[in-house]
Amino acid sequence: MTVWSHVNDGPARTIDVVRLLTSAVAAGSLVAGYGVAAATDVRAAGGLVLLAGGGWCAGQWWRSSGPRTAVALGATYVTAFVVSHPLSHAIGAWPAVLTVAAVTGAVSYTATADRSATPTDLPTTTR
Repeated sequence: MTVWSHVNDGPARTIDVVRLLTSAVAAGSLVAGYGVAAATDVRAAGGLVLLAGGGWCAGQWWRSSGPRTAVALGATYVTAFVVSHPLSHAIGAWPAVLTVAAVTGAVSYTATADRSATPTDLPTTTR
């Protein structure tokens, strides 16, 4: 899904909503997973949040950018989770989780294919 936004003094810009949403879910599920685990003292509950968020993102990555990118971003997601643990000893739990979540979201957005269409990419009809 693409949303067009127009700038008064320049060309139209486009935003790939699915790409943006998937990156936000990747980052947000890392944060939510830790939040659930910390709030409930049940690590498995946080793990379920991570599994659900990561699984949904993996499906989106696979559909939008193919298996290689999906596997690479899935590995990034798991690595972020693992790295947050030793990082938390250095900077604290929440700062570590927020850091790896921000990096994961940025990597996801950067690595996935931009499916947005610009007005010049739209098919033209001739009569």
